[in-house]
Amino acid sequence: MKSCSHRKQESAFAALGTAIGVGLLAGLAGTAAITISQMIEMKITKRPPSKTPVEAASKVLDVDAVSEEKEQKVSQEIHWAYGTTWGVARGLLGLTGLKGWTATLAHFASIWGASLVMLPGLKVAPPVTEEDPKTIGIDVLHHAVYAIAAGLVYDAIEKPR
Repeated sequence: MKSCSHRKQESAFAALGTAIGVGLLAGLAGTAAITISQMIEMKITKRPPSKTPVEAASKVLDVDAVSEEKEQKVSQEIHWAYGTTWGVARGLLGLTGLKGWTATLAHFASIWGASLVMLPGLKVAPPVTEEDPKTIGIDVLHHAVYAIAAGLVYDAIEKPR
């Protein structure tokens, strides 16, 4: 017979596994949403696809893209993996008891805050203080779309049964 503390430990592991799994699904949905948001914005602004994901990965992993065609493919793969993985953070926020818009705001702050530190640190983007307001606004919009979509999906799956 299992002890009460052993059952609680199993329950905690199950809750963690569920939070990570649901978070990954939410992150995938958020990544789909930000991708659509970026595609619409690029059509309107005539901006080319960003090379930032592949440039950041190249610096971190000390590798170079073989060709322009492969660079775009790898950039998309990194974009999807990175965005989906950020869903885990949403799952962990859920474990702390944060729900709804509070969790979505905390998730947004984590994601956008990380990009504000990481990308200039890797020298693949200028510090936010050197960006123009329009660029900052577009970046905030895209990250908000991600966080809201991920939050809605997470909350829909985790709704009390």
